[in-house]
Amino acid sequence: MPADIKSLPANLHVSLQGSVFTFQTEADRTEGIDKAFDYRGDVTLTLTGEVLECFIFNRLPKANPPRLEVFIKGQEEPRMIPYADVLAIAFTGKDPADGKSWAAWVSKKEDERQAEAARIKAEVEAQGHL
Repeated sequence: MPADIKSLPANLHVSLQGSVFTFQTEADRTEGIDKAFDYRGDVTLTLTGEVLECFIFNRLPKANPPRLEVFIKGQEEPRMIPYADVLAIAFTGKDPADGKSWAAWVSKKEDERQAEAARIKAEVEAQGHL
């Protein structure tokens, strides 16, 4: 795992786009796969003998062996890949949900509410009711 990502406070959001995870342990591999699943963008998996640009849509960590399911770019059928075959994960695609946290949504809605209240107040004042 990149040290700069692991050491950041949990409440600070950092986009993984452009990051590359390699693994020293099985725990690192599982953490990297979990982050790739949560990423919601395309990733590039370096496997034993091949490199795939894909989207991870499911992971089965309790299966025997643990595996993930992906849609490979340019192919219609999903593919299952054992965790053990994943040597590295590059976060190559854009995460469509980046910056769309609950806090960002609440802030946006509050701004919209205040703008609507100001618009209504100006309209009422223009009509001479205030």
